[in-house]
Amino acid sequence: MNRLHAARVQAGVIAAAVLFSLTGNLAAAQGEPPKPDRIVMNDAGGATQAANRKTFYNAFEKKYGITIVNTSPVDLGKLRAMVTSGNIEWTVTEIAGPDAILAERSGLLEPLDHSVIDLSNYPEHLRDRKYVFPKSAYSTIIGYRSDVFGEGKGPQSWADFWDVKKFPGPRTMQNSPVENLEFALLADGVAPENLYPLDVDRAFKKMDEIKPHVAVWWTTGAQSAQLLVDQEAVIGTAWNGRYYSLIKEGAPISIVWNQGAIKESAFGIPKGAKDAYWGQRLLAVTADAKLQGEYANIIGYPGLNLEATKHTDPKLLPYLPTSPENLSKQFWVNLEWWSDNRAAIQERWMRWLLQ
Repeated sequence: MNRLHAARVQAGVIAAAVLFSLTGNLAAAQGEPPKPDRIVMNDAGGATQAANRKTFYNAFEKKYGITIVNTSPVDLGKLRAMVTSGNIEWTVTEIAGPDAILAERSGLLEPLDHSVIDLSNYPEHLRDRKYVFPKSAYSTIIGYRSDVFGEGKGPQSWADFWDVKKFPGPRTMQNSPVENLEFALLADGVAPENLYPLDVDRAFKKMDEIKPHVAVWWTTGAQSAQLLVDQEAVIGTAWNGRYYSLIKEGAPISIVWNQGAIKESAFGIPKGAKDAYWGQRLLAVTADAKLQGEYANIIGYPGLNLEATKHTDPKLLPYLPTSPENLSKQFWVNLEWWSDNRAAIQERWMRWLLQ
């Protein structure tokens, strides 16, 4: 009877295994949930979304057979509301700058699955990110009109930027304390490795010196570089891609990587997202070096996989913040510090502008 019972049990197990395989549920047994028809990716829209689509999104859809539906814009408040209510629409969302650190600290994000997402070829300080995926890099750098100063003869540092006698003419800077305070301290002689925590009083005192020479405090990326083209300023700051797009069109602008402020844009998976498993796979695809190289070729902003430059057009490399030559000249913006201090400093900044 025992042998008969054992035989029946064994036969039942075999039959169940066969049925399990035939119904396509083996993946689920190994931890893979059923594939949804689609997942939702929330990003900044516009040109970056188009570049994401041509590279990362198309590659993910081809690999997994899951459609990516896009929404925009990036909105930390909406992310918070979704997670708080449990009504989460996004599988993955882009998150801007210090907001990404705030989202992490507020418990709004799923932890990254490092068994799936390979960050081993990223800059060392980004490899152990636990919740915030470092998607791509961009820098705020100095630009100047080469027809005014001569190619290579404009300001080469923030001390030069502040030197209105040696480099006369109107300036333009972003209407934000983020990075401007760092630039002021660098102009005042602080070494890049000693910037943080920022000496805020010293920075604002140094900003007092340049303020009368700033013709326009820009508020959008498109405006920043265009101000030089329109000759409203002869020296300014802008995101590297904004300068690059105009240089490609023949604008007489030279750029300076020395003491540039490099930082990352970020992706994250909302806490409780129902398709978080597939969100992890999308982030893994986004970490691919070859795809990041293709992405940079399209939009001029590189991913942070340091192997990506091997897959980038050599003509583009001089304009990328992550090229070996440019990366060593810059400093990383401390997003954690700004996440802790931005609210109070922003209020002070607005008062300072009105003085």
